[in-house]
Order: sequence, then structure tokens, then C-alpha cells
Amino acid sequence: MHCWARAWRVLRGGLGSPTPSFSRAPVALSSSSSSTREHSESRPLPLSYKLLDGEAALPAIVFLHGLFGSKTNFASIAKAVAQQTGRRVLTVDARNHGDSPHSPDASYEAMSQDLQDLLPQLDLVPSVLIGHSMGGKTAMLLALQRPELVERLIAVDISPVATSSVSHFVTFITAMKAIDIPDKMPRSHARKLADEQLRPIVQDLTVRQFLLTNLVEADGHFSWRVNLDVLAQHLDKIMAFPQQQEPYSGPTLFLLGGNSQYVQPSHHSEIRRLFPRAQMQTVPNAGHWVHADCPQDFMAAIQGFLA
Repeated sequence: MHCWARAWRVLRGGLGSPTPSFSRAPVALSSSSSSTREHSESRPLPLSYKLLDGEAALPAIVFLHGLFGSKTNFASIAKAVAQQTGRRVLTVDARNHGDSPHSPDASYEAMSQDLQDLLPQLDLVPSVLIGHSMGGKTAMLLALQRPELVERLIAVDISPVATSSVSHFVTFITAMKAIDIPDKMPRSHARKLADEQLRPIVQDLTVRQFLLTNLVEADGHFSWRVNLDVLAQHLDKIMAFPQQQEPYSGPTLFLLGGNSQYVQPSHHSEIRRLFPRAQMQTVPNAGHWVHADCPQDFMAAIQGFLA
């Protein structure tokens, strides 16, 4: 299967036809430098989300994106899953990402608390959590902290241990912070210039295009909608995982990319300790972005786990 041919279209939400949906996403400013997006770290944030309608009697499915991502990364897959399963499907922007507010607190505890606040508000508990990378760690922590909110869990190419040894995110942040785009430049030219400036450091075209989904313009000024300063400050914590003692006893799937090094055999004992009902499944031709590399295999794995 030629998985990579569709990777970029899926990362930006371009696969599949639209289905009826509704969104109650609060509007947020695009500029990451705006002080109006900053919130204190002591309370949950009003996350931006999109909810696709479905059968209320079935547990909803909640997609959580990874670092530098947004809810649009799962847009096309969410539509397809909603069509195939008849379930409500929620895609969410994490704090400091997408259209959600910025905060100096980028901890998993804070990201979990945001969802503990949002999901009951939307009457989506218990739900099926599907989280990729950072979103997978958020999903795991939520399941461990509040198991009654989680019907079952899919962690996509991530484990409940530190993953800094295989991460290129420090390089990505350095490259993104070095971008220099003149004000008032036409958007198409600005994107091309940013791509040219990223290319010497981020040589993979698909990854560059993924990062460039965060480039936004407001009043002629270009900036990154992800909160790069806070993410850079807290990157060690994002690559780690909070210590937990009590396991989550619900059904759990660790869906891995066959070409990825994020989940190692040395992680299996901690996976089994915290998630005693864990299953592991590998998508052979996928890298870390399993849902983008092989979307059909990704959706088939979801269907199989829900059956």
C-alpha cells in the first residue's frame, strides 16, 4: 500500500467528502503573540473543538492531536469514522495549539484537566479516546486519572514513558523560531519563504508542510499559532510522562508505526503495568504519523478495536 502518497492531504484534513457536522469552537486570535490568548495555569481552558453528530447511545470517539498539530489533522478521518460507525466524533485543539487559548502551563496534568472539563459539558462520557503522540499521552493520563470518563483508549505510536531520545521537536522549534517573514508579504509568498527557510533544517517535505499549517497572518503580520515559547520551555515535560501508580483497567490499544522508533520493547513492562488489558498492533508501512501515512489501515484498526 502506498501510504505516503496521501500523508500530506490527511495531515491538513483533505481526505474524504464532508458530512453534516456542527462546531461550537470559541473564536481565538491567530497571532501567538497576543496577550489575550494567555490564561492562568490554575483552571481548565475553553478548548476549540468540532463535534460531528451521531448516535447518542454509543460512546463518542475523541481524537487528540500531537505536538504542533491541531484538530484539522484528524478532520477527514473523523468524518469517515463518523460515517462508518454512526458515532459522535469530537476533534479538539489542545491548549497552546490550533484555535485554543494559550497558557504558560503546558503540562499533561493541565491538558487532562481541560478534557475533564470539556467532555462532561458536551455529554460525551464515557468516550473512546484516540490520541497521537502528545495527544496519546494526554489520553493515557486522563484514563489513569479519571477512568470513569474513558470507555476505551487508543494510544497512537506513543507509550507512557519518556520519548525524548527519538524526538526531533527541539530542532523543529529552533527552525520555526528562526523564520523571518516581512510584514505585508502576500500569503503565498510568505509560505514559500518560510518553507525555504525551514528546508535546510527540516528536510522532510511532509514534515515541513505539517509545521507550516501553523503559519498564520493577522493584520499583515505573520506568526506561529502554536505557542512556541511555552512549548520550548516545557518540551522536557512534554517528552516525559507523569508518574502514575493506579492502572487503567479498560480496553487499550497501542497502535504503532512499523517504521517508528517511539515505542521500544523496553517500554512494554510499563505499558503492561499501567494498562493491563493492553493490545499492541503495528501498521507495517507507517512512521510516527500513523494516521497520515496509512489512513485506511489506521481506520481499519479503529474499527477492529471497536468491534
